[in-house]
Amino acid sequence: RHAGQILSAILAELETVLRPGVSTAELDAIAEERIRSAGAIPSFLGYPSSGRAPAFPGSICASINEEVVHGIPSANRLIQEGDLVSLDIGCIWQGWHADCARTVAVGQVPAATSELIATTHRGLDAGIAQARPGRRLGDVGAAIEAVANAAGYGLVRPFVGHGIGTEMHEDPQVPNYGRPGTGLKLEVGMCLAIEPMFNIGRDAVQMADDGWTVVTADGSLSAHFEDTIAIGPDGAEVLTR
Repeated sequence: RHAGQILSAILAELETVLRPGVSTAELDAIAEERIRSAGAIPSFLGYPSSGRAPAFPGSICASINEEVVHGIPSANRLIQEGDLVSLDIGCIWQGWHADCARTVAVGQVPAATSELIATTHRGLDAGIAQARPGRRLGDVGAAIEAVANAAGYGLVRPFVGHGIGTEMHEDPQVPNYGRPGTGLKLEVGMCLAIEPMFNIGRDAVQMADDGWTVVTADGSLSAHFEDTIAIGPDGAEVLTR
């Protein structure tokens, strides 16, 4: 819970800094300083790659427009008016992880872009509403999938949510799709990171040449929202808001 509150405050600050001309490396530097000054450790910095890419070099992921997740912060990547920016951040406080993401529009954007942001956030909320004792992981995924399908959006399937605790990525995987009434039964005390990613275009995604950044295969815009939750007797407590 405390790790989640650290992240929530940092994301709120980053949103105020997010403007044309700011580099994603500047955002990363602010985040790392704030994490460390809070007595926490960045979860992402040095995270090992599952492929041939080097360990992740940033404390945040900053993904812009068609970039879905895992965008690498760079001094050469300047935010532009009209960009869609997804900020993903994690930290460790006294051995415990939290992880969250928000997608923000920079300046004026078309109505379709604003709707993508709002709908993806609504998908996250729909999934969280199903995270109750006695429900199943399929209920969470089906609720998220229904929101994407109703809007006609592509739903990113290869990248999913996850259990979280003394490691950032723990069992179980938390897909953003599924069938109601199937999968692991949810119990009080479980902590999950739920994170839908919706595309204006098709579902398909691919890896960029840097070995980290995931982009939409058709170049369409993508949005990503994530919260860390704890399942209590009356439902989910959102730890990162």
